[in-house]
Amino acid sequence: MKAPDFVSVHGGHSGEFCQHAQDSLEDIIAAYIQKKFVWVGITEHIPPPDDRFLYADQKAAGLNAETLYYHFGMYMSTCRRLQKKYSDSVKILAGFETETCSGSEAFIKKLIAEFQPDYIVGSVHHVNDIGFDCSPADYEQAVVAAGGNDELFCRYFDLQYEMINALHPAVVGHFDLIRIFDPDYRTRIEKPLIQKRIERNLQCIKDLDLILDFNLRALSKGASEPYISRAILRRALELGIAVVPGDDSHSAENAGRNMEKGIEILQSLGADTRWRMPKVSSSE
Repeated sequence: MKAPDFVSVHGGHSGEFCQHAQDSLEDIIAAYIQKKFVWVGITEHIPPPDDRFLYADQKAAGLNAETLYYHFGMYMSTCRRLQKKYSDSVKILAGFETETCSGSEAFIKKLIAEFQPDYIVGSVHHVNDIGFDCSPADYEQAVVAAGGNDELFCRYFDLQYEMINALHPAVVGHFDLIRIFDPDYRTRIEKPLIQKRIERNLQCIKDLDLILDFNLRALSKGASEPYISRAILRRALELGIAVVPGDDSHSAENAGRNMEKGIEILQSLGADTRWRMPKVSSSE
């Protein structure tokens, strides 16, 4: 039996266009080619809607929302150029990864209209406009603002549901990222109010025929399992949702990292490894 192809539905963050990544985008694409990827979605972060949502590394680099918008335009043009340059070696999809914060919905629709991505990855990195995934301190700030850990999870999945319905992203990124700094997440996601929201969101993803990103970067950062955690993954597969690996690479070195382990997990649960590619469209 033919081994599953190497693909990534969510990858290609580069030091060229992302302050917390390394290497040029071309170097990362070369790494995908060297590792014999069949197709890869390059999905750089969008710029923030305004300066309120600058990350610490962006502030440290002296950047603002306006300069990051300009850099994003450079990213899209570079990605399109490399898409053509390497078309004989790997199929590249030129996309981007969203944020979910105040003002983001209209801003993302503006980016789609202007830059015509092949597809978008719909992600949530903020709850109550607080970025929660950069450090334990940031996460704790989000917990306090939400009124507790359970409330943070509930609010996260509510925001995710709103984002999915507003944008219909071809791919939903790292579905349960909210667990990132919670050692008790396996118990927490079984609580009725949280479980109800997870089920609702999965049903929405199924109804809209979207893809779930099986995000392997969690393993590189010391987590015991990828996003999606196994209990949620089992339910997604029961519903017949397409689950596709995403390496969420942030350097040439970690392009494709843990792909074998991710495929092994998916095969063990009976997932279809004839990976579905995001539908390419100029209008999401």
